[in-house]
Amino acid sequence: MELAVWTYEGPTHMGALRVATAMRGVHCLLHAPQGDSYADLLFTMIERRPGRPPVSYTSFQQRDLGRSTADLIKEAARAAYERFHPEVLMIGESCTAELLQDQAGALVRGLGLPVPVLPLDLPSWSRKETWGAGETFHRLVRALLKPRAPAPGAPRPARAPGQPPRANLLGPIALGFRCRDDVTAVSRLLAAIGVEVQVVAPLGARPSDLLRLPEADFNVCLYPEIAESTCAWLERTFRQPWVKTVPIGIGATRDFIAEVGKLAASQDVVEAAARLMAKSGLSVPVGLGSSGDQPRPPQTDLPVMEVYAPRLPWYSQSVDATYLTGKRVFIFGDATHALAAARIVDQELGMRVVGLGTYLREQARPVREAAQAYGLEALITADYLEVEAAIAASHPELVLGTQMERHVAKRLGIPCAVISSPAHVQDFPARYAPQMGFEGADVIFDTWIGPLMMGLEEHLLTMFRGDFEFGEEPRADASAPATGGYAWETSGTGPTGMAAAAQSGALPESRTSTQSSADASFAAGSAVGPVPAGVAGQPPAAGTATPAVSTGSTSATAEGGDKAGQPVARSEVAGDIPAEPIWDPLAENELKKIPFFVRGKARRNTECFARERGIATITVETLYDAKAHFGR
Repeated sequence: MELAVWTYEGPTHMGALRVATAMRGVHCLLHAPQGDSYADLLFTMIERRPGRPPVSYTSFQQRDLGRSTADLIKEAARAAYERFHPEVLMIGESCTAELLQDQAGALVRGLGLPVPVLPLDLPSWSRKETWGAGETFHRLVRALLKPRAPAPGAPRPARAPGQPPRANLLGPIALGFRCRDDVTAVSRLLAAIGVEVQVVAPLGARPSDLLRLPEADFNVCLYPEIAESTCAWLERTFRQPWVKTVPIGIGATRDFIAEVGKLAASQDVVEAAARLMAKSGLSVPVGLGSSGDQPRPPQTDLPVMEVYAPRLPWYSQSVDATYLTGKRVFIFGDATHALAAARIVDQELGMRVVGLGTYLREQARPVREAAQAYGLEALITADYLEVEAAIAASHPELVLGTQMERHVAKRLGIPCAVISSPAHVQDFPARYAPQMGFEGADVIFDTWIGPLMMGLEEHLLTMFRGDFEFGEEPRADASAPATGGYAWETSGTGPTGMAAAAQSGALPESRTSTQSSADASFAAGSAVGPVPAGVAGQPPAAGTATPAVSTGSTSATAEGGDKAGQPVARSEVAGDIPAEPIWDPLAENELKKIPFFVRGKARRNTECFARERGIATITVETLYDAKAHFGR
């Protein structure tokens, strides 16, 4: 455990509280000191749940540590049962309480309460919140269903004639990213192909509902971080197959429908799945809908969801989508949403994945395999500072991540969309906004494309803010030598750029003639010429003239230097030049006027240009000199 300003996950007992809060009829007694009772804020303030979470605290204080806390635990357990009458009472310990070694679970079991008592005993110091949620759900299911497990080798009961296939949806919990809406979207999707939902758990389930899990024909693992171990145990114990494809994105939803059709073992479901994909404008997978049986007459009373046509495939093939082609995208979050986002970015939107990672080390293997397929090294870390450094180094044009990546991208001036927990209140909307299924694909389409389009709009507003049609005329100012003796202001807000000066003729012709086209050519450059002799501390070659040194003017050039008269400007002597040039604030402001999707390349080219010429401070003049150099 380490001290940090911000963390992606809390301790394991927070995962247990998320499971208990998602369910009904379950109460959690947490052995914790005063100060650890902050769970109410997470669920009522961030997720905006109408009721408080089903958790009680022992809330021991410093004075209680001088004596045994066993009586405090027993009293809290009796009070929780008498007040809430839960169907299952879970006993957990916070990080601090774990150090006391009070064995709270054993103490409560010894009380003989008339309800099942489930001691969690989660390792708070070596694991974290998401693992704690998955382990809590797994232990709860095992504790309730293990006495009902069939004998080894016993055949699985056949489905009754005329009974439609049934599935369990496993994995959604409290504080999960769009879990409530995902359950609705997937339930509609399954209903459209004739599959009934037996149980949704943990979200909204009671312990008595968990006893009905084996009655379903198969399980759907919506969130592997939470339900993968439970699905694997149900398969081993009750021989229940499970759907492993998470339906996030058009391609994944198509694969999900095909996998459900195969596991349902029903010709009606297979044909309905084929019709659904055909009506949604998707190709039907080979073998789906053609089992060799006699063809059936077409049905006219199809569910509404069957005619839902997502717009993401259409947009991906439209002319407007060419704006997205090749865009650099950095992805970080939980493994489920990060892997799904990478597939959508690469296969459905034509953008380029330049970074992929997760904070869940338990799910590191599939993320590493996916990153390797994209030619990347996966970033597996829970340190947000490492993530920030990786984002800055990869120079993405879009960041898909958690709430922390939103803050990082804002500081770096990069468009961002939140795709994963942890998230803040704005990513728990009251409206219907799923991520799964065809409906979720369109929500993703809106959420991801919006920041890119708004980023372009903001750039255009900045570019033309000084235009005489949008603001005041530029005024001359002799105190601004870095921009040729002129400064531009709009409503007293300070410098607004070169556009107004170019419009009014305030800039020299050499500036205005190439202003609109040089940005792209400047950013597209990839190399610079050889280092002039005598620059960066290198002695001049024999018979070569030493270049003149200038402190800010670009008029000083080296004799016999660049044929095009390329200036060689330096603000310090060669021996004092730092390894990396420093950006003047005015130059930084000017750089921001370059479109954000080429701004990173422009910055790198300018810094390379400055290093090659021994320029210690990058001014506005240096920026335009570099632009002219790469524009040739």
